[in-house]
Amino acid sequence: MKMINSLLISLQTNIPTPVPKDLPLPLPLPEWLLIIILVISFLAHLVFVNLMLGGTLLTLWSQIKGLKDKKYDLLAKEIASTITVNKSIAVVLGVAPLLSINVLYTVYFYSANALTGLAWIAVIPLVTIAFLLTYLHKYTWKVFENNKAVHISILALATVILLFIPFIFLTNINLMMFPEKWAVVKGFFNAMMLPNVFPRYFHFLFASLAVTGLFLFWYMSRKNYEFENLLPGFTRYDIQRKGYSLALIASICQMLIGPIVLLTLPTKGMGWNLILVIFTGVAMALPAMWMMWKGLQASRENIGKNFYKVVILMSITVVFMGSGRQIYRANALEPHQKLVKLRTEEFQKIKKEAFVKSRRAQAAENSADLSLADKGKKVFNQNCAACHKPKEMLVGPPVTEMAAIYKDKKTDLINWIKKPGKKRPNAPQMPGFPKISDEDMSTLTEYILTINN
Repeated sequence: MKMINSLLISLQTNIPTPVPKDLPLPLPLPEWLLIIILVISFLAHLVFVNLMLGGTLLTLWSQIKGLKDKKYDLLAKEIASTITVNKSIAVVLGVAPLLSINVLYTVYFYSANALTGLAWIAVIPLVTIAFLLTYLHKYTWKVFENNKAVHISILALATVILLFIPFIFLTNINLMMFPEKWAVVKGFFNAMMLPNVFPRYFHFLFASLAVTGLFLFWYMSRKNYEFENLLPGFTRYDIQRKGYSLALIASICQMLIGPIVLLTLPTKGMGWNLILVIFTGVAMALPAMWMMWKGLQASRENIGKNFYKVVILMSITVVFMGSGRQIYRANALEPHQKLVKLRTEEFQKIKKEAFVKSRRAQAAENSADLSLADKGKKVFNQNCAACHKPKEMLVGPPVTEMAAIYKDKKTDLINWIKKPGKKRPNAPQMPGFPKISDEDMSTLTEYILTINN
């Protein structure tokens, strides 16, 4: 505790690292379960984001190539038909990880949101525009049959936007892990220049191409896929080789970028648990890449022999890499989370003390007021209640009438009670009460004058 206190003081005085207080609300589910939901749902979402982006890039490449070779234009059309479906699934599957990360890392996620500012707010309109452009491109294939430049431009604009949106997400998620940067980061473009952002982004792009390569291998190898009618000029073997080649080359590029990603990550999040998970993921990917290479060397009949083994191994790799991402996040944020917890506990203690002090003061004030009223009422019941009621005529007039007559004239009321006169000929003479003590007289008249309040 002393070490944390000294670190907190150091952070507050020497290093501009914000240590905010949190809202100590209970989690809706156990933390371990929320972490599992976050990792699994994020990976499921990411696969379809990969397919959407990879499919868009391949469609654009194929359509440009199709300007000279018609069969590639047909290939572009077939790939484009998958983009909007994968896009819709990606959006739906994105809800769970977004909610999970909001719950688990509220302070960090929203701080990063605020610091990336307009870029983060722009995600929704950018996604909307990009999706509309992909639909426009998909359903205007015949309309722009003779004006390919316009048609390709629509897809090119959608591609640029779809390339930029993950950049915003990645910059935001990256920034949330480094509270020590919050005080110096000034907007999205400044956060974008943090050392780890670009390596992670290119690692993501190659992942998109690798996943899309495997997807196209499967999608166009299905027995019920009317390949000969939809893609004349190609054979299934051609597409399978292209899919495997793309997946293999992109995976190799990921392997090369991976060490750069690790080296550009601040060491504060490193740990043996992270290294073990990452290298286990790599160990799963290597035989998958070897099988893809052997498939490319195999005959037409045997190219897909190990396809499902490749998919399983690569899926395991993705799970390990996603788990590694979560492990690094947990390692990196743990020291700061301890400081936030300490700050929150201190704030709650101060708040509780202030609340108790306020309640005590209020209770004392109320007690004083109530005591005065009780004393006055007790004196009234002992000496006056036989002839006077608060609001009704009894032997003498109601107390409310006294209060109205002697409003702001407490001394006159005291004198009247001590030596009363006779104001009503049809009412008996009120006796005097000279023996009531000055303190009791004060509380009695206070009660009489405030009985209407």
